Amino acid sequence: MRSNETEKPSEVSKTSEGSGQIPLIVIVGPTAVGKTELSIQIAERLDGEIISADSRLFYRGMDIGTAKPTQEERARVPHHLIDVADPDQTWSLPIFQTKAGEAIALILSRGLIPYLVGGTGQYVRAVVEGWQVPKVQPDPKMRAALESWAEEIGGDGLHARLALLDPDAAEKIDPRNLRRTIRALEVMLSTGELFSKQRQHGPTPYSALILGLTRPREELYARIDTRIDFMLESGLIEEVQRLLDKGYPADLPTLSAIGYREIIAYLEGEITLEEAVGLIKRATRVFVRRQANWFKVDDPKINWFNVQPGTIGEMEATIQSFLSKFDLSTIPSQKEIK
Repeated sequence: MRSNETEKPSEVSKTSEGSGQIPLIVIVGPTAVGKTELSIQIAERLDGEIISADSRLFYRGMDIGTAKPTQEERARVPHHLIDVADPDQTWSLPIFQTKAGEAIALILSRGLIPYLVGGTGQYVRAVVEGWQVPKVQPDPKMRAALESWAEEIGGDGLHARLALLDPDAAEKIDPRNLRRTIRALEVMLSTGELFSKQRQHGPTPYSALILGLTRPREELYARIDTRIDFMLESGLIEEVQRLLDKGYPADLPTLSAIGYREIIAYLEGEITLEEAVGLIKRATRVFVRRQANWFKVDDPKINWFNVQPGTIGEMEATIQSFLSKFDLSTIPSQKEIK
C-alpha cells in the first residue's frame, strides 16, 4: 500500500485499468470507510456525477439499513442507480452493466466526469474490465431443485457445496446471497464448466483510474459499530417493519442483506434486539473481509489512500493528473459509447 503522497503522472498511467478513450474515475473501499462523503466532495470540486456500484442501494425503501446517501447528499451531487427497483425485483449483473454504461455516457454528454463509487466488487470489476457474463438461460426445474436443496441444508450449506466444487467462485459470493449461490451452481451444472472460469473479459471503452480508500482495521471497526448504532437510532427497526407490512416476504433475497435479516429475526421473536445488533456488527466485519478479496491492498491497479486530513486534496491532484491526458471535447457521443 502506498503512502499518502500525490501521485505522479507516470504512476497514474501505470495504475489505470483499460486503454479505452473514455475516462472513468472509480472509488472503492470497504463499508464505512467514507466513500460517500469523499466521493461527493471530489465530484463537487471536479464537476462530476456519481454512479453507485453498491448492489444494496438499488432498492426502494431500503434506506437506513444500507446507509444510502441522504436526499441532502444527493442534492449536492447527482447520483445514478439508486432507488431503481423494488425489493422484489432482481437487478442482475448484466442489467447493471448496461445501466452503468448508459449513465456514464449521459454524464459525459453533459461535459462532466463520471465517478463509479461503491463496495460491490463484482459490479465495479464488471464495468472496468468489460466482463462478459455467461449467457446461460435460467433452468426453472434445476433452480427449483437447488432451492429445495437449500431448504434442506441451509444457505450456508449450499454455499459450502459450491466451495467444494468451485472455491474461487465461492470466495467471491457472500454465503448470505442465496440467489447468487444458486445461479453459480445452475450455470456450472448446465455447462459442465466452473463458474469462475466462465467470466470472460471483453474490450472496454474505459480508461479507469481506480482510487481505493482504507483505514486502520480497528478504526474501521469502530466506525462500523457507530454506524450500526446510528441506524438503530434512525429507525432501522421501523424501516424493516414497513417493508414487511407492504407484503414483502421475510425470506425475500434482498431482505437477507446484513441488518435486515437480523432485525426480521428480532421482530419474529427469534432473538433479542441485543443479539440482533451483535449479529449485525459481526456480519459486517465478515463482509468487510470479503470485500478485501475484490480490492486487495497489493493490487497495482489501485491507488490506495489512508483516509485522514488532507486525503481529499491528494485524491484531487491524482485525478487532475489523470484527466490531463484526455481532451474531453473529443469524447464520443452517448450513442458511440454504447
